[in-house]
Amino acid sequence: MCSHYQAVAALERFERHFRTAPPPVAVRGDMWPTYAAPVVVSHSNQRQAIMARWGLIAASAKAINPKLSAFNARSESAATSPTFGGAWAQGQRCIVPAEAVYEPDWRSGRHVPTRLQRADGLPMGLAGLWDSWVAPGGELVQSFTMLTINAAAHPLMMNLHKPQDEKRMVVILNESDYDAWLNADSSNGSASDSANIAHLLTPYPADRVAAISEPSQAIQNNPGLF
Repeated sequence: MCSHYQAVAALERFERHFRTAPPPVAVRGDMWPTYAAPVVVSHSNQRQAIMARWGLIAASAKAINPKLSAFNARSESAATSPTFGGAWAQGQRCIVPAEAVYEPDWRSGRHVPTRLQRADGLPMGLAGLWDSWVAPGGELVQSFTMLTINAAAHPLMMNLHKPQDEKRMVVILNESDYDAWLNADSSNGSASDSANIAHLLTPYPADRVAAISEPSQAIQNNPGLF
């Protein structure tokens, strides 16, 4: 599960890596659930960056449920989820540009925030889903979630989170797979087209990830952030 990441705020870096212009708004660095962040979507097979709320709100939702943890979606069940199934069926996949994600390392008996970034220094493109919701007052709210996969056998991620918790990780896409992720056909619905993108939902190699401990006291004083 990821509830904290660092967005790609440098405009030229965003455009060079994701091959589209970022939204013309200032982007904060640290991102937490409910914050607005840029994500890359596909319109007519062309990449486009939009601002969206982190924490997916299904188009069919009657209201925002503050108790619903929709900032991560399990890839194994997203297709049949009441919250994520509509976006999955409509092929509303996105890429979440990130400089790094943060996960807690509990091996010392307390949580130590750990920054995970690409070892080559390039931005990460995380696999996600997005949706549009019309609020009762008529406001259009775009939102997104990050997909996660099991990481029990991942040499790095298996060491993070509490020992009793299931080990999971976000999906870091290869640049060569960006367009395939955004544009793969899912027009027939959920499970029948899962094979078109299943091969993209795989763990990122541990030797291509740099893990940096950042024992920020502010974060350690708020374990609920993880």
